[in-house]
Amino acid sequence: MTGHRVELFGVPVDALTMNEAVDRIRTWVNTGFEHQHVSLNAAKIVELTRDPSLAELIGACDLVSADGKSVVWASRVLGRPLPERVCGIDLMERLVEAAAQDRHSVFLLGARPEVVARTAKVLKERHPDLMVAGYHHGYWQNDDEVIDVIRAAHPDYLFLGIPSPKKEYWLNAHLADLKVPVAIRVGGSFDVVAGLYRRAPRWMQDRGLEWMWRLSQEPRRMWKRYLYGNSAFIALVVRERLRRPQAVSG
Repeated sequence: MTGHRVELFGVPVDALTMNEAVDRIRTWVNTGFEHQHVSLNAAKIVELTRDPSLAELIGACDLVSADGKSVVWASRVLGRPLPERVCGIDLMERLVEAAAQDRHSVFLLGARPEVVARTAKVLKERHPDLMVAGYHHGYWQNDDEVIDVIRAAHPDYLFLGIPSPKKEYWLNAHLADLKVPVAIRVGGSFDVVAGLYRRAPRWMQDRGLEWMWRLSQEPRRMWKRYLYGNSAFIALVVRERLRRPQAVSG
């Protein structure tokens, strides 16, 4: 079955492949309503189990996808399997490609001024037909001013690249004011597109080892997130497996 949701750690996750997620999001542009997407990785799952309000707003999103291989692994251990990983940066790049093909516009919000400007330039070089409605750095002080800039640009897609959980709370609070058909949270994807960081080799991505690559690039900033966060996530999976064995055997 495609298009159904499974429950993981108290939040719904859409059991969609990458192609299915892209197809669903593309249909949102012309609906006249605002839609939002959120990605789940191990760190965010650990955070939401400690923060009920974060879990609530994730559950309210129109599409929730598994960004990490670890989430797909956990879904299978718990007997609620997801078909595959829907990586956030890959989803963004697929949607940018779709926007260029469909003659839809994009707005980039987040990162340092030079990084978001570079991201817009790179995406335009990759997709000459892409309409970049605008971009803005992620260090604003006045929400109303940023919202006015986005609304004046009338983009079809908004890609929000600021840290979690700030981006989850901010977009949830302002989605109705933005009047953007499709809002996608993309985390640090702008840094990768702009060339600040390189992605892990494909073999590491396929084996769920991308976190090791990221740790090697930013050990001081990422060691706590991955070493403590990964341990906490494994503990959550074990606890859930022991608490609900019937869901696995059924």
